[in-house]
Amino acid sequence: MGDLLLVRHGETEWSASGRHTSFTDLPLTDRGEGQAASLAPLLSGRIYSLVLTSPLTRARRTAELAGLTGAVTDPDLHEWNYGGYEGTRTDDIHLDRPGWDLWRDGVPPGPDHKGESPAEVGLRADRVLARVGPALARGDGDVVLIAHAHLLRVLTARRLGLSPAEGRLFQLATGTVSRLSTEHGRPVIAEWNTSPSARS
Repeated sequence: MGDLLLVRHGETEWSASGRHTSFTDLPLTDRGEGQAASLAPLLSGRIYSLVLTSPLTRARRTAELAGLTGAVTDPDLHEWNYGGYEGTRTDDIHLDRPGWDLWRDGVPPGPDHKGESPAEVGLRADRVLARVGPALARGDGDVVLIAHAHLLRVLTARRLGLSPAEGRLFQLATGTVSRLSTEHGRPVIAEWNTSPSARS
């Protein structure tokens, strides 16, 4: 059984300022490019049977800078659709909706995007896991997914048999690698939020 590696893209202007970013296709900042390139040593030396990336520029560029070749774009790896909250910060949302919680409440629709609930993001994560399942089961290499914080947190919850909303338990920083493995046939977290600076 192969391992499932999760790569969160490097920093963008909005991730640095805490703004919800889904369909807005921002580039990496200079720091984000450096974060992405610094992941190459953590990802080299492994055999990958499948490399999938979000269609968004920040994820595809991270894959490129991290030395991950042959990546296939998977639309289900797109970040949580924040609908009417795109580009806003949680603190700003709380001014109008005290107590609002993404993991419980989801988001309201916006003018061009209807937004998603935790369950809807969970369905996308389940589709990704179903697609990578055969590659993991073959055991001829690991699978790596390059995507976004909230989507990867939901996917982790689903891989561990938890509800999508339990993704709230897994904080995920930009420019990091996490590894889901198995122990006695059960999925487990083997490494989380790893970066070169965390290992130094």
